[in-house]
Amino acid sequence: MSDGNGVGYFLVGLPDNAVKESQHRIETALKNNHFRPLRQKIVINMAPADIRKEGSSYDATIAIGMLAAMGEINDEHISRYIIMGELSLDGYLKPVKGVLPIAIQARKEGFEGFILPKENAREAAIVNGIKVYGATHIREIIDFFNGDTQHLEKYEIDTRKEFEDNLAKNEEDFSDVKGQENIKRALEIAAAGGHNVILIGPPGAGKTMLAKRIPSILPPLNLHEALETTKIHSVAGRLNKDASLLYARPFRSPHHTISDIALVGGGNNPQPGEISLAHNGVLFLDELPEFKRTVLEVMRQPLEERRVTISRAKFSIEYPASFMLIASMNPCPCGYYNHPDKECVCSAGTVQKYLSRVSRPLLDRIDIHIEVTPVNFEQLADTRKAEKSEKIRERVIKARELQIKRFDNKSTIYSNAQMSSTMVREVCQINAVSQNLLKTAMNKLQLSARAYDRILKVARTISDLANSEEIKIEHLAEAIQYRSLDRETWSGD
Repeated sequence: MSDGNGVGYFLVGLPDNAVKESQHRIETALKNNHFRPLRQKIVINMAPADIRKEGSSYDATIAIGMLAAMGEINDEHISRYIIMGELSLDGYLKPVKGVLPIAIQARKEGFEGFILPKENAREAAIVNGIKVYGATHIREIIDFFNGDTQHLEKYEIDTRKEFEDNLAKNEEDFSDVKGQENIKRALEIAAAGGHNVILIGPPGAGKTMLAKRIPSILPPLNLHEALETTKIHSVAGRLNKDASLLYARPFRSPHHTISDIALVGGGNNPQPGEISLAHNGVLFLDELPEFKRTVLEVMRQPLEERRVTISRAKFSIEYPASFMLIASMNPCPCGYYNHPDKECVCSAGTVQKYLSRVSRPLLDRIDIHIEVTPVNFEQLADTRKAEKSEKIRERVIKARELQIKRFDNKSTIYSNAQMSSTMVREVCQINAVSQNLLKTAMNKLQLSARAYDRILKVARTISDLANSEEIKIEHLAEAIQYRSLDRETWSGD
């Protein structure tokens, strides 16, 4: 910031409209708090000059810099602090987004403290090693630098204790689901290995109910995952007021009218999409064929690489996207193709056209295909309680512990679903009898090389649940049966 001859202040360094409009917000806020009008020229350089500056979070930064240039504030310690916040016209501070990654970067660069709106303070305070102060009004920040620190509240959080005390409990439970034991088994395997799943069945069979209960059997977030997930939601502005960490695995369920950009991220001011907001959690796509084809196809690369890169002419942003995809669909437009009791009224061509809305390359990236059949009256009326999610989760956690030990020397791999093709050859070795079984299945179902890897990964997870070091033929046979959409009966012929 520099002052000179003339009156007014000028922003340089590619500010967007929201940053440019800060001039009017700041001038009005200072005037309403009885500071003298600007009587000199001030040039504010927002370096680096080739990166566009966006949003209203620079208001408090610019205002404090201006007051220091005008001699209203003791500027001896200002350079040690990061100051952020949107100013209202009366000088009160409004919350901003992206606070957590900013606090982490501020600590890396050796800043002493971070002053920001009170609503964001708990979020920033989970970063240890930097002083965090929450302010409600610009006057509190001014007094702080002039030596009166009593009005600026300092926030301190024991991150690990906060995390352990608030581990979320799921309200949804698998014990609520009547029958469907084979589907619960398949979802347990999916949760144990982090596998993608598609549920195919008629309306009312319980596909959505089952999908919503998957987070209840997933292992709880560890502290590293919680921080990583919270950073993404912070950047997207999705954290609740006065929130600190996210304690539960995300469950995102976008509507089928979603756009490509809303799903994978991007836009003029690139933001994380639904697949990144589902990082370390579940992305549920209900009625999969109703999504636009282009929306589904853009997921193919993130499903493989577990990250998404958004490229622009001058920069690129990479967001993590390691999620479990849970999809559901009816088998045909009327919903009753392959139904045990009701007759399908769709022609063969209609069924084939409906199924082809989901491309074969996308289906190849989904490890487990499950056919969901309706529950009969006897099962619905059964008053016995089914197995609770807590019990299933215990088995899932034990299987995940085996995988964590197996991939101990791989920093980015935590589950069987994340294995590369090379690792599959090393970890998922099978004997000659199993090889013959798999060869027969591959030829009969005309499976791709990618589907071959998926079957072996699922078989490895099944053996982990059985606490078996080797993949037995029964584990492989069960994995092969979870390829429903590869069977001839699903061809629509």
